[in-house]
Amino acid sequence: MAKVLMKGNEAVGKAAIQAGCKFFAGYPITPQNEVPEYLSRELPLAGGTFIQSESEVAAINMLYGAGGSGARCMTSSSSPGIALKQEGIGYCVFGEIPCVINSVARGGPALGTIQPSQQDYNQATRGGANGDYHIPVLAPASIQEAVNFIKEAFEIADVYRTPVIVLEDGLIGQMMEPVDFDVPVKKREHTPKSEWAMGYGNGNPHLIEGIVMDAPMCEKKNRRFFKEKYEVIEKEEVRYEEYMMDDAEYAFVAYGSSSRICKTAIKTLREKGIKIGLIRPQTLWPFPQVPFQNKNIKLFIDIEMNMGQMVPDVALAVNDKNKVKFFGRCGGMIPSPEEVVEATEKIIGGAK
Repeated sequence: MAKVLMKGNEAVGKAAIQAGCKFFAGYPITPQNEVPEYLSRELPLAGGTFIQSESEVAAINMLYGAGGSGARCMTSSSSPGIALKQEGIGYCVFGEIPCVINSVARGGPALGTIQPSQQDYNQATRGGANGDYHIPVLAPASIQEAVNFIKEAFEIADVYRTPVIVLEDGLIGQMMEPVDFDVPVKKREHTPKSEWAMGYGNGNPHLIEGIVMDAPMCEKKNRRFFKEKYEVIEKEEVRYEEYMMDDAEYAFVAYGSSSRICKTAIKTLREKGIKIGLIRPQTLWPFPQVPFQNKNIKLFIDIEMNMGQMVPDVALAVNDKNKVKFFGRCGGMIPSPEEVVEATEKIIGGAK
């Protein structure tokens, strides 16, 4: 199939349908409105169900029911809307409900701005629900990756029976790029729905629980999650990109749109004789560890559209917080390549 020029949010909607999504519930909020708008028109034509819920809280709880019945399901929102979903996300984790959550980040805190931001890194990777849990987080840097990651998110959700977040900034949601919808994604074997989903029990009812009153049983369930899900996800699902790292003495660390800005800055810096490359986490959880073991790197420079939320994860991976520096903009402000170049020269000059 030839590439199709599409806006990011609409491409996400099309990718969800191609992935077999049969249920979507969401509520309008900028800058992700084109996702539900597209699905409201196209999902019913593909045999699925679209619901504009009365609130974000309602939307995530609808996924609890739809996912619990065995349907591939998704919701989409932006920053404050994702905040409202946190309790429901926790219930989906505990109930082992496969579902996909598309998060298109804007400036914050609170309603903040409607401009692109990466201020939801902590929200996505740490979450706001109670208890011990992790959620896989995929961070695309292009519309093509957004399409691929949405499709793969459904696979990951099914195999581990967990919510999966695809975290984009508003730039990726609103820009237009050519997309190939026929790029294959990794298929995975997963537990048959007949063994757990409501309505698939062949006469044997299944129970999806949101509460365990017995403390030893609750602990047992938590330990199973860490052993059978999170440890496996950390081993099997981590991914990253390395760009111009073969001879690098310095490394940018960036994800999403920030990584694209860094690639432009790298060209300028290398023309000035500075050997710098890029480590781009494609999974924010699990966070990649291997590329940060590069002993040739003098400094890792974290570039984000926030106030440095990824810095602690980079410092842990490097195992030396003194080798990690930061430059970023926030509140919906986007750093220019020129700003990144200038900041990098100051950081490197100050370190000499």
